[in-house]
Amino acid sequence: MAFGRRQPTGVRTRATLLALALATALVAAVALLFLRLAHWAGAHPGQAIAATLLALPLLYALVRGMPRARELRRAARAGMAEADAEFLAAEPTVVLAPTGPQDGRTLPLTEPSPGLSARTTDLTALAPDAFEEAVADLCRRDGCRDVEVVGGAGDLGADALATAPDGRRVVIQCKRYAPTHKAGSQDLQRFGGTCWTVHAAQLALVVTTSTFTDPAAEYAEACGIRLIDGAALDAWTTGASAAPWGPARVG
Repeated sequence: MAFGRRQPTGVRTRATLLALALATALVAAVALLFLRLAHWAGAHPGQAIAATLLALPLLYALVRGMPRARELRRAARAGMAEADAEFLAAEPTVVLAPTGPQDGRTLPLTEPSPGLSARTTDLTALAPDAFEEAVADLCRRDGCRDVEVVGGAGDLGADALATAPDGRRVVIQCKRYAPTHKAGSQDLQRFGGTCWTVHAAQLALVVTTSTFTDPAAEYAEACGIRLIDGAALDAWTTGASAAPWGPARVG
């Protein structure tokens, strides 16, 4: 039984010869260029030395930038992957009973929701979407405008968007993890691949109820992402420290 049609032998031969001819032409062109440069350098040694000295910084910057460029490309590819679900699915979640009014009324967006204080609510016990709402309420409480929770399928790494009191665009990724589940570099790479280019962040935050691995902290430092771990989140929640966009850096 035939699974596909094979190309005629003549067609394959012509394709092979064409590829060889192109490769030969490329090698010949490179060799000719090298010879011309060598001839020019022999005729103009002073200019050749000056050109070499001028090219060295450019070559050095190119070599130094290659690992960084590869890292950014990996981060961009990872940022487009929707892989948060596999982490959340691995953790059991406990949804707290509602603490607000039960008569169908909704709270004004300018007021923080009940239970924001870490003394009364265990943020690790909130469902992921409830945790995102709690972080958004912290933003509203501390002066942010246009706060919007956008987490979910197709969020491209952003769970909440806001405008800081000084006008900067804030993009937040929320990681409601158990204390033993650290946020790793993959979490940061997904966010780093989209927060600047896709969401036009001027201040990028990753907020977790847990802690961050050392590689994650190194990546965040390199990319300018501000980290807020569980301890910093408690301090922000209770007012013991300034908001992340305030004068004191949190995380």
